Amino acid sequence: MNLSIAEENYVKAIYKLQEGDTAVTTNALAYELDTKPASVTDMAKKLKEKQLIDYEKYQGITLTAEGRRYALQIVRRHRLWECFLVDKLGFSWEEVHEIAEELEHVRSEKLTTRLSEFLGNPVIDPHGDPIPDANGKMIKPRPQTPLDQANAKRLVVTAVTDQSVALLAFLNAKGIRLGTQLEIVAHYEYDNSIEIKLKHQPTLTISEQVAKNIMVRPV
Repeated sequence: MNLSIAEENYVKAIYKLQEGDTAVTTNALAYELDTKPASVTDMAKKLKEKQLIDYEKYQGITLTAEGRRYALQIVRRHRLWECFLVDKLGFSWEEVHEIAEELEHVRSEKLTTRLSEFLGNPVIDPHGDPIPDANGKMIKPRPQTPLDQANAKRLVVTAVTDQSVALLAFLNAKGIRLGTQLEIVAHYEYDNSIEIKLKHQPTLTISEQVAKNIMVRPV
């Protein structure tokens, strides 16, 4: 099935917003895609005709099995391209999302397979998100917790939940990325900020907002 770029963006956005069997509202989808609810309704009708979604007015949108399969293909391509851009072309992790947004629409299955093999069949992308395999299956992530809730003192960064350019650039400037090991030095009750220590670096203090978006597990 050949979908337009706009249709692919809708399918991927529904996948991102849908949790379990929970239906996605047209307003939530409109906000995610920065468009009008009326435009979402029009697209929903098209995607329903192609049997990619289940949709009834006022009852929200859910992906069909075929829609989920298609969404996972797009997600797979996107995350593989992010790996390629970071690992092979030297882009930093805050630069790759928008480029991968364009490359994910190259639908060649042969290219995607070769790309994955070339990269060593990675299972997570540069931000810690799991990469679906060719059958749409993803590894079950090891237990991880937001940094602001961590109990252990010595930790390793496993993912970042807020992948905005602003946060990723901030973390990059502080030397924090996937695999970075850190030690919690102190929690400050006044503003819930956290003082941390990275290897070979002076201590630094990060805000509660930043800490909430850094996923970690004990070393």
